[in-house]
Amino acid sequence: MWGLVRLLLAWLGGWGCMGRLAAPARAWTGSRGSPGPVLLRNRRSWVWNQFFVIEEYAGPEPVLIGKLHSDVDRGEGRTKYLLTGEGAGTVFVIDEATGNIHVTKSLDREEKAQYVLLAQAVDRASNRPLEPPSEFIIKVQDINDNPPIFPLGPYHATVPEMSNVGTSVIQVTAHDADDPSYGNSAKLVYTVLDGLPFFSVDPQTGVVRTAIPNMDRETQEEFLVVIQAKDMGGHMGGLSGSTTVTVTLSDVNDNPPKFPQSLYQFSVVETAGPGTLVGRLRAQDPDLGDNALMAYSILDGEGAEAFSISTDSQGRDGLLTVRKPLDFETRRSYSFRVEATNTLIDPAYLRRGPFKDVASVRVAVQDAPEPPAFTQAAYHLAVPENKAPGTLVGQVSAADLDSPASPIRYSILPHSDPERCFSIEPEDGTIRTVVPLDREARVWHNLTVLATELGEDQGPGRVWAPPLEADWRAPAAPPREALQRALKIAESDSSAQASRVQVDIQILDENDNAPQLAEPYDTFVCDSAAPGQLIEVIRALDRDEVGNSSRVSLQGPLGPDANFTVRDNRDGSASLLLPSRPAPPRQAPYLVPIALWDWGQPALSSTATVTVSVCRCRPDGSVASCRPEAQLSPAGLSTGALLAIITCVGTLLALVVLFAALRRQKQEALMVLEEEDVRENIITYDDEGGGEEDTEAFDISALQNPDGAPRPPGPADVAQLLALRLREADDDPSVPPYDSVQVYGYEGRGSSCGSLSSLGSGSEAGGAPGPAEPLDDWGPLFRTLAELYGAKEPPAP
Repeated sequence: MWGLVRLLLAWLGGWGCMGRLAAPARAWTGSRGSPGPVLLRNRRSWVWNQFFVIEEYAGPEPVLIGKLHSDVDRGEGRTKYLLTGEGAGTVFVIDEATGNIHVTKSLDREEKAQYVLLAQAVDRASNRPLEPPSEFIIKVQDINDNPPIFPLGPYHATVPEMSNVGTSVIQVTAHDADDPSYGNSAKLVYTVLDGLPFFSVDPQTGVVRTAIPNMDRETQEEFLVVIQAKDMGGHMGGLSGSTTVTVTLSDVNDNPPKFPQSLYQFSVVETAGPGTLVGRLRAQDPDLGDNALMAYSILDGEGAEAFSISTDSQGRDGLLTVRKPLDFETRRSYSFRVEATNTLIDPAYLRRGPFKDVASVRVAVQDAPEPPAFTQAAYHLAVPENKAPGTLVGQVSAADLDSPASPIRYSILPHSDPERCFSIEPEDGTIRTVVPLDREARVWHNLTVLATELGEDQGPGRVWAPPLEADWRAPAAPPREALQRALKIAESDSSAQASRVQVDIQILDENDNAPQLAEPYDTFVCDSAAPGQLIEVIRALDRDEVGNSSRVSLQGPLGPDANFTVRDNRDGSASLLLPSRPAPPRQAPYLVPIALWDWGQPALSSTATVTVSVCRCRPDGSVASCRPEAQLSPAGLSTGALLAIITCVGTLLALVVLFAALRRQKQEALMVLEEEDVRENIITYDDEGGGEEDTEAFDISALQNPDGAPRPPGPADVAQLLALRLREADDDPSVPPYDSVQVYGYEGRGSSCGSLSSLGSGSEAGGAPGPAEPLDDWGPLFRTLAELYGAKEPPAP
């Protein structure tokens, strides 16, 4: 058995698997530095071919893959063979004596395809190299042990529907890890396992193509194709792998739209306004996306006048809407045709067209209770101003189209006429004035008139309208319930029994405003002005409407004595001129009367006054002085006079300040002395005190004379002292102009009654009080003391 394996290895590797050693080609002296016999190499000692080992081979013992031999090996056992390099000692082992190389384990070419090793022959005894090392390669020979795989699978592809046969869909690629350069282990062939007869695959390239024509997405949108890749050229015994390809048919516009029914019927109320949706139409199109977008149109002119059709936001449905107001009494039904067309058409599929469809539409108009209809969409009326209340302005008229004989009630909405200037006849819609109108206050009045159809639950008088009184004053206030009901009807847009209309009333102008000056005029003229000089342009204003009757004329005073001349400019203004004779000088301004009148019928006039002052002017024409003295004194004050006046005024101010400072200093000195005085405090209580022994009720130290305080000199009599002090106070100019209470520490002597102070009564311990004189005998100066202390105490009970 092993002999056959060796023969196979020898056949695969060639007889050159063994190396033979001959005479060296250059001198060889053995080991470095030691002498030896000189040998010459006649040819290479190693004759190499590559060694091969079959992958995935596993036997019971190491497998011989080759043998090394050197010419120096005489078979005496003195030569030893060494092996180094990749896998030496682990994967590959060598017999040191014979040079046989064995592989010790199974190898995988996909992990490592070849090994590079180094062989050398040495002396067994001394390990001296007998040959220089030589490199050789051991290749792992491939076997078919790896099936094909699809690294990018599974696949997803898209192809348009209705594609021709052979349209490329996608290319699939399988990978085989075996050696593509050895045998057929990596030669792949692709086949379709599932997906026939719709798709095919190129055996060599793996390109998937359509196999039949006219594949319809609407019939089947998705296909699952299974592709197989097999090595060994697809022959028996090869390995295979498979993957799936999901093919989706993309949509094309190959289907025209189609209405599911030939006739559509709708109904709409006649009161539906423009834009009201009547119904939806949808033509069916099995295509998707933009291929299914449609546009709708009305073919017949009859329907196009009353209705319009548009496409919704999705581009699929047709929206039929009202185009103009409908009237059941005029026309009760409409019949027309509607066409649906694809917006995007592919020319490649025109043979499957036409890509449009037509359906009939019938719209029935339903009757509805309609509000009264006015004869005009809006009314424009006019009335002159200042007319008496009750003046006819105009008339509005409305009728019920459903029942022309039904009565109509008219009213003015209160919010449109808050000042209640107009009234309306509820039965016939006649509008009259309630108060005199002024065009200058308001030119236009915008009223909203409400017309209400009277039904069974509404009779005359149910909707309030302001009645006209006999004297044409302001109309009576409406009843609260009637006003609220009118407002409710007016504000309810959903009411089918009432309608409103706008009535614009213009107030026509009459010549009822006299002209007047545009503004108050107060001007001046220089005293040196030349005769005929223009002083001011005076403008007039007429509040009446602009026209021939509003032209204003102006006229000034006439006669030789006129101080100024007024010239009418005939454009609503006049020029105020200085006459040839200058105005005489005067202190007061001149008042120039102006007469104004218009050219209306009747003409109105008024008078006004223009104030003109005669002023002194500088050479450049600016005003220097307009005081009355400007006309009387030819020259002003000189500079020296002005300086003298300013000096005098400054001196007076300095004297006043000095006098005020001296007076203030004296007052401060008096205030310092007054702070040292001991003043007597008079305290009033609501209760009686405890007598002389009560020293806690108030502080009596203020009544005592301080120690060492000098007594004021002067007469001993108190009356004389008081008179002296009173005289001094009257003569002193620094004393404030009001009375002050003077407190003295000296009470006086010589009085028979003794001291009035409570301190003196207790100075003598145990002393009996002396006889006291009646207080009534002391005279008028002591009358107050007599009233306070002279009353006798009532006897004890």
